[in-house]
Amino acid sequence: MAHKLERMAYVGQAPWHGLGSKLSENRPIEIWQQEAGMDWHIKESPVHFKTDICGEHATQAFTDHKVLFRSDTLKPLSVVSMRYQVVQPLDVLEFYRDLTDLFGYQLETAGILKEGRKFWALARTGNSSTLKGNDIVDSYVLLATSCDGTLATTATPTSIRVVCNNTLTIAINGASQAIKVPHSTRFDGTEVKRQLGLQVSNWQSFMYEMKLLAERKVTGAEAKQFVSKVICDTTALKAMPEKVANVRAMTRVIELYEGHGIGATLPAARGTAWGLLNAVTQYVDHERRARSSEYRVDSAWFGNGAAIKQKALESALGYLA
Repeated sequence: MAHKLERMAYVGQAPWHGLGSKLSENRPIEIWQQEAGMDWHIKESPVHFKTDICGEHATQAFTDHKVLFRSDTLKPLSVVSMRYQVVQPLDVLEFYRDLTDLFGYQLETAGILKEGRKFWALARTGNSSTLKGNDIVDSYVLLATSCDGTLATTATPTSIRVVCNNTLTIAINGASQAIKVPHSTRFDGTEVKRQLGLQVSNWQSFMYEMKLLAERKVTGAEAKQFVSKVICDTTALKAMPEKVANVRAMTRVIELYEGHGIGATLPAARGTAWGLLNAVTQYVDHERRARSSEYRVDSAWFGNGAAIKQKALESALGYLA
């Protein structure tokens, strides 16, 4: 296939990455499983290899590892150790069943990346806050995992700025609230929800800091310094002056901040640390060069793009110290 995202589903407006098929609201988990391309399970098989010694052919077993493959297409997904604990696509959706049935959560997107090696579901919690100028930010929980060892099963409180669909991992006092379960441990959705807390107080604490960022005015010099720090690795620059910063990226982030970004002219964002933070998140989520929209999703949520956004949040919160 040309794309690494075989299928995903969503409700409401099309997601910021523009992918997927639309569902009506309040559909059961079983419909999400089918429409999001998650209606298969991961199967296991011992690893075998062929030998050819002096013309004698034989098959040997490698007992320390196993192959994971899709039940529908039989496509191999990865080779992992025998201790690897598999999380099934349905497990990710089931995580939200009681949250949607009893606590008012609503699934908004779910799908798979890299032909099934990663899969996720994202649900709106119902919590929402508004910064000055009707700049609305909604609360979500993202649950994602992999079957190739590239991502622990991770439950992440996430915020989405409505005006531009910028995504940002919720952090309190600079610390991520994500809960990670390594694949050496069995995934227990009930325990993860207990650790996550899913508390309104966490959301309120996060939005209190965002409101402070919306009050913190930033000078032109501070903005340039911020972007340089977030986009560039200054340590590497000193060691390798020929690889001086991605000037194109820095220039674009400044342009977004100075009025070209979606929502950049809202009172909460104009000339503030909140506006700077959203210039970076818009660049990463919507404009940063990527091989495809699917790769941009992967990077923005799980990869280098997510790291850039986290660095931007930490740097912005530094203004409040």
